[in-house]
Amino acid sequence: MKTRLIRPSLPSLKTTLRWVAVTSLILALQACAVVAVADAAVTVVATGVKVTAKAVGAVADAVIPDSDDDE
Repeated sequence: MKTRLIRPSLPSLKTTLRWVAVTSLILALQACAVVAVADAAVTVVATGVKVTAKAVGAVADAVIPDSDDDE
């Protein structure tokens, strides 16, 4: 009695490879979306800190007199 090896048929192998490719692509795009959202959040925070620092500097310049004005 000969034993026959069971090989997957070509259409089912193609379907499996397509599902693997699509799943990999979806997971990769989700990672890109997470990085994009994190980058946007960091940009917003950095801009807020920059604007706040400029405002505090302007207030400090207005309140603290310069030593050059005393002469």
